Amino acid sequence: ANEQEKDGTHKRVVFRKAGAFMEQQIDYAERAALLKALAHPLRLRIVRGLLRCGCRNVGCMEEHTGQSQSCISQHLMRLKAAGVVKAERLGNEVYYEIADREVAAIVSALFGDREEDYR
Repeated sequence: ANEQEKDGTHKRVVFRKAGAFMEQQIDYAERAALLKALAHPLRLRIVRGLLRCGCRNVGCMEEHTGQSQSCISQHLMRLKAAGVVKAERLGNEVYYEIADREVAAIVSALFGDREEDYR
């Protein structure tokens, strides 16, 4: 494999497979932003809860975390901005679910969960 750095945030990896060259771009800034979005105990708890229980609204998260609606909403906004969760409005309620399945691999590695147990 021939590896080259580009501006410190991207890495270009070129490798040979069956006589053909294949290229994969790795965006370190994007990966760091994902980790930064998860780097709070409550956000991790929210994300793990969504992975284990599926789509939930803020009221359900309040019940399971003991945190206020405003606190949870602020953290959900951060997760949504980072592309970790997505929201769907149904009537007066907003329901959240995991938007990026790559998050499941990270969370399962952190907690020793099995990814296949996540919804």
